[in-house]
Amino acid sequence: MEYKIFERDIRKWGGELERIRMRIGHRFVRPEIRERALVYLRVLVSMIPRKNGWQVAEFAGDATPKNIQHFLGRSQWDADELRDDLQQYVTDYLGQDDGVLVVDETGFLKKGTKSAGVGRQYSGTAGRIENCQIGVFLAYRSTKGHALIDRELYLPKAWCDNRQRCDEANIPKTIQFATKPAIARSMIQRAVATNIPARWVTADEVYGSDSAFRETLESLGFSYVLAISCQQRLFLNEMYGRVDEHVQGLKSSSWKKLSCGAGTKGERVYEWAFVPYGSITKTGMQRGLLVRRSLTDRTDLAYYFTLAPSGTGMQRLVNVAGCRWAVEECFEQAKQIAGLDEFEVRSWHAWYRHITLSMFSHSMLSVLRSRVNNEARKKRQSHQS
Repeated sequence: MEYKIFERDIRKWGGELERIRMRIGHRFVRPEIRERALVYLRVLVSMIPRKNGWQVAEFAGDATPKNIQHFLGRSQWDADELRDDLQQYVTDYLGQDDGVLVVDETGFLKKGTKSAGVGRQYSGTAGRIENCQIGVFLAYRSTKGHALIDRELYLPKAWCDNRQRCDEANIPKTIQFATKPAIARSMIQRAVATNIPARWVTADEVYGSDSAFRETLESLGFSYVLAISCQQRLFLNEMYGRVDEHVQGLKSSSWKKLSCGAGTKGERVYEWAFVPYGSITKTGMQRGLLVRRSLTDRTDLAYYFTLAPSGTGMQRLVNVAGCRWAVEECFEQAKQIAGLDEFEVRSWHAWYRHITLSMFSHSMLSVLRSRVNNEARKKRQSHQS
């Protein structure tokens, strides 16, 4: 059972905030801004009910949100440099050579039309089209824990085509329209450049159905398990057709009951089938089609393209597919605990600053959880011996 982190545990491990301050302090030249950053991190993991401007200001001892607004919107510091520190922090404490990178997006419901990137668009968070911002995120998952390590604000084409609107939200002139898979490719490439220890990538069908995204992963040497649409077409068994059509011809013996990991209600068990296709690449990689079927409703299927070293067992592929829950849990925890969606800023830079600090706060909780769980395991092992 995983240990849950509460504020009393943050007090118990109070040195962690100090270690983070030592890690990131050089990013803030002015001492008052450096101190404001530490206060902001402390606020984000506090138990105040909402992390909006007025409550953050009250926690910090300010009469109004003016100082907080200046810190997020106008003071001199680079959120991307802080992101690099975050990635190193996660690598130091949660990194493992066979780690998994997880790509996903989440929505931030907003009012009005002034916030950077806001618009009527589909939000998986709300499950419908809403007025919102969409952030594309990269999470890191290992057996030690999981945390968000990168982020980009999706800018709809309607924004990119309106330079005046972009200027009002302080969106840099260098920013051009990019699809969500293109954004994800850039984040994966950054993770490689900063030596994030990972061998696998998993993502939902928005990304898995994009051939350029799959090709980028292959060129970078990643194995992957990527969800795809049932309409995705594939040449298999001398037939070119939709993946759901191919699945209809699978024998009953092809299906195996496997768990893709523990959830809140126990093991997540489904029926799975795997069909390799194509020739083995020069680097010894094999492509395949992985299919998941519900135990209670055989019409409920999910499809995945895979790329992995030849001979990789189906259980390993299933485990990687199950890692997608990690980013969903990151979103839930970061929103409920670290104020990920409680910002009251409109500008491009302020969004990146708040989101990056929130991610850092959440990663600290993940590191604390990993540390406490590791100590609990050691105690159990000592008692058993």
